[in-house]
Amino acid sequence: MASRNGLVVFEDSFPTMLERLGEDGFMRELCNGFRLLMDEKRGLITFESLKKNSALLGLQGMSEEELRCMVREGDLDGDGCLSEMEFCTLMFRLSPALMKTSTELLEEAIVSSS
Repeated sequence: MASRNGLVVFEDSFPTMLERLGEDGFMRELCNGFRLLMDEKRGLITFESLKKNSALLGLQGMSEEELRCMVREGDLDGDGCLSEMEFCTLMFRLSPALMKTSTELLEEAIVSSS
């Protein structure tokens, strides 16, 4: 992730990781990333835990507002935190190549079941 002109730019390395690690290995890595960022007492990623642990994933240059925005973007149930599922969903949504691959696989499954 880099910052250009005040905007956060996400470098999409997930397709390469998926290719190297396979589906199971990739999901394990996403879960490991979640555990690095989560508040251990709550088992969720909070703004505070993200701020505290963000340097572990190279996010130290992000502003507090950018970190809050990340939590809001992925918070599907409105509790102000990210569960493991919300985090993984957010990571997939941030990867255009993974979204495209997922959509293509879903379309193939629909066609083959018809």
